[in-house]
Amino acid sequence: MTDKTLFPQIGGLIHGCDYNPEQWLDRPDILKEDIRMMRKAGINCVTLGVFSWAAYEPRQGEFHFDWLLREMDELYENGVYTVLATPTGARPAWLDRAYPEAMRVNRDGSRNLHGLRHNHCPTSPAFRERAEELIRRLAKEVRGHPGLILWHISNELGGECFCPLCREKFREYLRRRFDNDIEKLNRAWWTAFWSHTYGDFDEIDPPMAHGESSIMGLNLAWREFTSWNMGEYIRFERELLNRVTPGVPVTTNFMRLYGTLDYQDLSKNLDVVSWDSYPDYHNDRETLARTAEGVAFDHAVMRGMKRDMPFLLMESTPSLVNWHSCNKLKRPGVHRLSSLQAVACGADSVQYFQWRKGRGSYEQYHGAVVDHLGTDDTRVFREVAEVGELLKKLRPVTGSVLEARAAVLFDWSNRWAVADLPGLGKECKKYEDVCRAQYACLRRLGVETDVVSPLAGLDRYALVAAPMLYLLKPGTARRLTEYVRGGGRLVMTYLAGYVDETALCFLGGFPGDGLRELFGVCSEEIDTLYPSDRNRAVFSDGEEFEIRDLCEVLRVSDAETLAVYGDDFYAGTPVVTRKRTGRGEAWYAAARIEDRGMERIYRRCLEDAGVELRPMPEGIEYHQRRGVRGTFGFYLNHTDAPQQAPAVSGGRDLLSGAELQDTVRLEPYGAAVVEENLNGGEPVEKALTGFSDKGERAGNFR
Repeated sequence: MTDKTLFPQIGGLIHGCDYNPEQWLDRPDILKEDIRMMRKAGINCVTLGVFSWAAYEPRQGEFHFDWLLREMDELYENGVYTVLATPTGARPAWLDRAYPEAMRVNRDGSRNLHGLRHNHCPTSPAFRERAEELIRRLAKEVRGHPGLILWHISNELGGECFCPLCREKFREYLRRRFDNDIEKLNRAWWTAFWSHTYGDFDEIDPPMAHGESSIMGLNLAWREFTSWNMGEYIRFERELLNRVTPGVPVTTNFMRLYGTLDYQDLSKNLDVVSWDSYPDYHNDRETLARTAEGVAFDHAVMRGMKRDMPFLLMESTPSLVNWHSCNKLKRPGVHRLSSLQAVACGADSVQYFQWRKGRGSYEQYHGAVVDHLGTDDTRVFREVAEVGELLKKLRPVTGSVLEARAAVLFDWSNRWAVADLPGLGKECKKYEDVCRAQYACLRRLGVETDVVSPLAGLDRYALVAAPMLYLLKPGTARRLTEYVRGGGRLVMTYLAGYVDETALCFLGGFPGDGLRELFGVCSEEIDTLYPSDRNRAVFSDGEEFEIRDLCEVLRVSDAETLAVYGDDFYAGTPVVTRKRTGRGEAWYAAARIEDRGMERIYRRCLEDAGVELRPMPEGIEYHQRRGVRGTFGFYLNHTDAPQQAPAVSGGRDLLSGAELQDTVRLEPYGAAVVEENLNGGEPVEKALTGFSDKGERAGNFR
C-alpha cells in the first residue's frame, strides 16, 4: 500500500473556501480581519481568482497582479495555501465589445449579449487568444510561489454553443469519426428514414431548435461533440499551465451529474477530480437520511473517475444557497455531518463557497462562513470552526482510499441516449434515479460501492450492477463477458443492449452485441406501465415484490428462471434469470422491481461471492478508508435521534478519543471515526510524522 496524499505541504486534510479579496481592495481592514478569522476557523487553503479577469485586466493589455501576489504572500505567511483559478469563467465587458464572436450562440441561432458567466464560445480563436495571454502572464507571476498547490481551470464549465465556428468544428469532428465517409455516417444514423440522407458533411447542422432533431444518432453525436469540445478547451488551458508552471497539478470543479458534459471523459484531462456539492437538505419530499444517500452516490461518481486516489470537495455551503426553489438553512449539526460524510466517501478536503458574503450582485445572499454581520460569533462561523478542529483530528486519514467490492455502471452517452429514446413513457425512463436506487440497495446491505464507467476495469469487484445499459460502446459487451467468465457476478436490468454507440439498434435480439448469449435470454417485447399500474415478481419460495413502469417479455434459452411475473398476459413468464458462465454468473432483471427485490438479488450474489455484508441500522451510513497510516471506519447518523450501530471493529474514535468495542453510540446528527484494529495499516502514531515539511510540492497525481 502506498501513500496517496495529494498535498503533503498541507500536512493533513484541506479546510478551505473561495475567497474574493478583489471585491474588498478598498477595505484593508476587512482583508486583515479575514486573515485573523481564517486562522480561528482552521482554514488552511483558499481558492483565489475564480472570476477575477476584470481585476487582472481592466482594459485590454493592461495587467494588474500586485493585489493577488500581496494576498498570496499574506495568506502563506499565515499558513494558508492557494488554489489559483484561471479567471476564464466570466469575461470582462471590454472583451465582448471588442470580440462579439467570443459570445455563444443559442440553439435558436441567437447570439448572447454580454452577461452572466460561461457565456463564451470554447472554439472562438479571439477568446482563446485573450485567455492565453492572460493565463500565461498570470502563471508567470505566480510561478514558484510556495503557497500555490493547485490550478483550478475556469469554474463549473458547461453549456453548448451553436455558432458557425462550433458548427464547422462539429462537421470536422464527424469527418474524423466516420473516416470522411458520408455513407458510413448515413448507415450509422439510418438517414434513409424520412429521406434525411446526407450527400456531404457540409450539409450537416447540429440539432438546432428550428432544424433537424429526429435523428437519434445526430442528437447523440452533438452531445458527445459538445463534451469533447469542452474537454479540448480544458486541454488548451492545462497544456499552457503545464508549460509555464510544470509540476503544479490541475483540476476543475464538476457539478454532480451535470447534463451536457461527460465528466468521466473530461476527468482524463485532470490530475485530481473535484466537485461542488449543494444538496437540498431538509426538503419536504424525503428524510435527511435519503438526501444523504443521494449525496453518497454523487461522491461515489466523483471517486470512481480516479479510484485509487482521494478527490476534493471544492465547494459546499456551511449554511444555505441562493438558487434552490426553497433556500433552507442547514440545521445545527448538519454541516458537521455533511462535511464528515464527504471525507468518509473519499474526499481529502472540505471547502466552501464562499468565505465572505458580497454586498451586491447575484450571490450576495448565498451562504458564507462570514455573514454581512462580519463577525466570528455567529452560529455558522462556530460550526465551521468546529469542522476545522475535527479535520485536524482526522489528519491520519489523509491520503487513504476506499476499497469497494461492488460497482454500479453509469455512462453519460447512455444517459443521453435513454433520454432521447423515442418510445416507452416520457416520465418513466428515470435512468439517473434507477442508478441511484441500485447504489442505495448495495449500500443498505453494507457493501462499499463505486460508480464507474462501463469501460473501467471491473476485476476488482465481486459484483457489478448494470442498470438500463441501453447503449453499448465498442468493447463493452466483450469486457462484461470476460468479467463474468473470470468469476464476477453481473446483474443487468431491462432495456439492456438495445443500441450501439451511434444509437443504431442491434439486430438478432436484445441484449445485443453478444450479451444475449451471456445471459441466455432475449427480450421480445417491452411493456410500459401507467403510473397506476402494478405487476409482481414472484420468486420460487413465494416471496413477491412490486413491479412498476417497465416490463420486458423474455424468451429464455439456457438461463435458469428464478422469478416470474405475477400478473397480466405474461404472468408466469420469467422476470429474473441467472446463467452461470465460466466462474461467474450473469443475472437479468427484466422489470423495474422494487428496491427490496433488488436487494434480495444483490444479497444472494454477494453472499455467494463470499463478500462480508455490514448492514447498519436505518439512517446510519458506514464507510471504511484504508491507507498507510491505518484503517478508519466512519459512522454517520443522519437522524435526529440517538442511535447505536454495531462496530465493524473496536478501536479509538479519532473525534472523541474514546475507545470503542462492540457498538458505536451516535448522538443526533452525530459521527464517529474509528481507527480500526485491523491489519493492513501502520500504527496511527506514525501519522503526524508521515507528512512532508512545509514547502514540498510533490503529490500523487499520476
